[in-house]
Amino acid sequence: MAVFEAANNVPNPAPLDPTAGSNGVTLLMSYLKWAVLIACGVTCLASGGLMATGSLSNRPDHVDKGKRAFLWGLGGVLAAVIAIPMVNTVFGAAG
Repeated sequence: MAVFEAANNVPNPAPLDPTAGSNGVTLLMSYLKWAVLIACGVTCLASGGLMATGSLSNRPDHVDKGKRAFLWGLGGVLAAVIAIPMVNTVFGAAG
């Protein structure tokens, strides 16, 4: 019986911001977010060029590499699109 009474007296503090209100983490996350989206965009553009060059020069291996790179670039964009709101929600809930 004493165990249950002790369990009821355990404090449950509210979550605290580990950065103590610093804008540095928010700035870093925003730079990282834009860097990821830019890198994925550059990958998609470069893979389109690789596909075009491979088609014009009759090199099917370059076309295949370009298609794979394009799909990975789109996958990176999709992952970023899912991760950005998820991270914003977690940081918003902790603050």
